[in-house]
Amino acid sequence: MPYLLALLLSVSLLSGCQSAYYSAMEKVGVHKRDIMVDRVEEASEAQQDAQQQFTSALDALKALNQFDGGELEAAYNSINDQYEDSVDAADKVSSRIAAIEDVADALFIEWQEELELYSSAKLKRDSQTKLRSTKASYQTMLSAMHRAEQKMAPVLDTLRDNTLYLKHNLNAAAIGSLQGEFNDLQRDIQRAIKDMETAISESERFIAQLKKA
Repeated sequence: MPYLLALLLSVSLLSGCQSAYYSAMEKVGVHKRDIMVDRVEEASEAQQDAQQQFTSALDALKALNQFDGGELEAAYNSINDQYEDSVDAADKVSSRIAAIEDVADALFIEWQEELELYSSAKLKRDSQTKLRSTKASYQTMLSAMHRAEQKMAPVLDTLRDNTLYLKHNLNAAAIGSLQGEFNDLQRDIQRAIKDMETAISESERFIAQLKKA
């Protein structure tokens, strides 16, 4: 019970901090819509960085598969660095998506509430239509982002397994044993990159629509 209470308090405080942040930004002329655009762009950049990082990890494993003698410790360090960088890249993508969801909730609640302030029925209907359209586009984009995010998990799992195996079996035979993992990893990385490309395209479409709304 104390843990649950602490969690609820943390969520409440975080929500309050975000509300205060949005209010402060509006006072200087930066609205939730502007923040949304910035955060979607940041998420796209994080996905592009993750694509590059996963490709680098794949290249490192290609080099490991062609290992024909040399410093085994250096081979392990290279794979371990790629794994840690890949975890950081994936975490960044997840945090960027969470930031988008936060501002989206605030934006759509505000938009819905402000519909009641219209005196013109025509303008209210037009705004309602734009709100529904923007929400639909947002959901399409968010679903694409989450699909890409989920595809990163098997990549990280394989990289972690390879790293752990090398750590405790630093010999040429161990490297040979990992060669069978390479095809699966290559396939998972290609799937993740493809889904991230889709998410980036959906982000661009959403931003274009949001700017028109």
